[in-house]
Amino acid sequence: MPAEKARALVLKTTDWSETSRIATLWTREFGKVRVLAKGGRRLKSSFESGLDLLTVCSIVFLRKSSGSLDLLTEAQVVRRYQRLRTDLAALYAGYYVAESLTDWTEEYDPHPALFDEALDALDSFGAVPVGLRVMRFEMVLFRELGYSPTLQTCAVCGSDVAPPELAFSAAAGGVVCKTCQPRQRERRALSPGAWQLLQALAEPGEDWNHGWDAAVRGEVRLVLNHYVTYLLGRRPRMLPYLGS
Repeated sequence: MPAEKARALVLKTTDWSETSRIATLWTREFGKVRVLAKGGRRLKSSFESGLDLLTVCSIVFLRKSSGSLDLLTEAQVVRRYQRLRTDLAALYAGYYVAESLTDWTEEYDPHPALFDEALDALDSFGAVPVGLRVMRFEMVLFRELGYSPTLQTCAVCGSDVAPPELAFSAAAGGVVCKTCQPRQRERRALSPGAWQLLQALAEPGEDWNHGWDAAVRGEVRLVLNHYVTYLLGRRPRMLPYLGS
């Protein structure tokens, strides 16, 4: 079995035995991988603290056959995010990023842009409002995985949309016009400011990182809560701890 090398973000670890643990890692090269770290629970293991949650590490692992855990042979710390130790909002947001990557992605389905976005989000918590940075991460996640909401035309009839009478429907997959709204019972009213912020978050560039009113950010947070919960079929565990 050839050894593979990758840069990885630690998403989750669970104890496997008295000395070993299983780790879920998000890698730039291979996407999500699940590995067995033999001896990973020992105080003086060869992995040191490379398997700490939300640590970026350089790994070497052996790919096993389908259905079997890969074998981790090396994990060296590359980066820690110190702000996560001092900022509770940033820590909760980091947990949410890890939970999202764990729940939304498939094993061995790489998305380099999503890997870069996750690390950039963890790095910038505090430099920009944490809640706003998480919403940007979610919109990149939707785009990479094929769930981008329709924002500039009606998600039902395809007609152009414009404020003020807009609504967002998770079931329809985006913004719905006034005519189509009655058929979308779970729709949420959408203010012009929230519509503009959603578009900014979805577009490339830095227009999303401007001064947005707190009420607008809170409205978009509720819209994304609604959308994420609908797509997953359940509410993510860390969702209630996110701010706007």
